[in-house]
Amino acid sequence: MRIAIKFAYDGKKFQGYARQPKMKTVEGEIINLLIQHNLIKDSKESKFRSASRTDRNVSALGNVVAFNTQSQKKHVFQELKKSSNDILFYGIKEVEPEFYPRYAKLRIYRYYLKNDNLNSKKLLSTTALFIGEHNFHNFARVETDKNPIRTIDNILVTEQNDFFIIDFYAQTFLWHQIRRIVSALEKAISGKLEKEQIIDALANPDKKVDFGLAPAEPLILRDIIYDFEFEYDKKLLGRLSLLEKNVVSSLLNK
Repeated sequence: MRIAIKFAYDGKKFQGYARQPKMKTVEGEIINLLIQHNLIKDSKESKFRSASRTDRNVSALGNVVAFNTQSQKKHVFQELKKSSNDILFYGIKEVEPEFYPRYAKLRIYRYYLKNDNLNSKKLLSTTALFIGEHNFHNFARVETDKNPIRTIDNILVTEQNDFFIIDFYAQTFLWHQIRRIVSALEKAISGKLEKEQIIDALANPDKKVDFGLAPAEPLILRDIIYDFEFEYDKKLLGRLSLLEKNVVSSLLNK
């Protein structure tokens, strides 16, 4: 059978997401755990796939992997839940044999932007520029085989204590897209960048500009949505808010 697992982690505890030799990564640890507990033989045979490969120091509250296994779903869940202190496995679902977790309906990312006397009205108006379909070549690290055109369905901004919380909603994102957008937003609302420069960068993607890259630590993959519901361990589900609070607390000390 093919199993999808939903899990969370603090990105600071790993040296990135994608597996790398002799390095502690999220993907590498998950694969090692599955092999150690005889849930899979190896990543290739099990068709192990990840939904999102987050940058180093980026955290997640709802990333997803899928793999084929001969073990029963209940056994897989029990083994994973007790096997790691740094990855919180809290959701499971038996899926179709062809399920590929990258093909999601929606991804939600959250960025905690420190409110250092920033103009909230200017932030909202500038954020609106990025909603909809755009060529994000100037606001992402675009790989040669990737289409730079993406659609951001919505961006919501709320204020909470020392931060602006910026939630991005889209089916797919490009590498570094959110961090480059946030860097441009911060520069615009602090007066280092004119809104017209952002408009021009979106309208003229062939005219290369670089508005910088925001830090990775304040970025969290909040959730990935599919056309089915996961089965959750409600007790572990309740620990997600604590994980997020710990990530935010570490930002206050920077």
